[in-house]
Formats: sequence, structure tokens, C-alpha cells
Amino acid sequence: MKHQNTVDHIAELSAQIADLNETKKALIESLKSEGEGRYCGTEHYLQVSVSERATLDMSAVRKKLSRQFMVSHTRVTEVVTASLKGYNKDRRVA
Repeated sequence: MKHQNTVDHIAELSAQIADLNETKKALIESLKSEGEGRYCGTEHYLQVSVSERATLDMSAVRKKLSRQFMVSHTRVTEVVTASLKGYNKDRRVA
């Protein structure tokens, strides 16, 4: 298979990144639990701050606006994605 090594390497890196992100998230949460402030390392610092974020309830908006309005204000862009999937032990897509 032409791309087997590349796909296997991507899968290996993805697993390593997932483990690192889990560790990173736990470390960040431990600092967040300390409260607001600047936490300094030797070459970097992490700033923890508390703020409010306003979000728009799109479900409610869709109920109020006409379909024509939504269609005329919808932007369509092309997106190219790559997703990594696993095989089961029989080499069938899981």
C-alpha cells in the first residue's frame, strides 16, 4: 500500500498528541483552580482570567427569521478536511 507508512505515522502522532493534550488540560485546570493571576515559568507564563462571554441562541434566531433572510445571509466556503479512522482487527473500518 502506497501510503500505509504515512497513515500509520499520522495515527501514532495523533495518539501522542491526545496523551499530551490530556496532560496539558489537567495542568491548566490545576492552575485555573488556583484562581485569577499570572503563573510564571522560566521562559513562559500562563495568565488565568475570568470574563463573561455572550452567546447567541441560534435555535431561537432561526425561529424568528425567515428562510429567505437566512439563505441570503449564509456564507458558503469550501473546506478540505482529513480525518483519521481506525481499523478493527479484521482491517475493516471501525
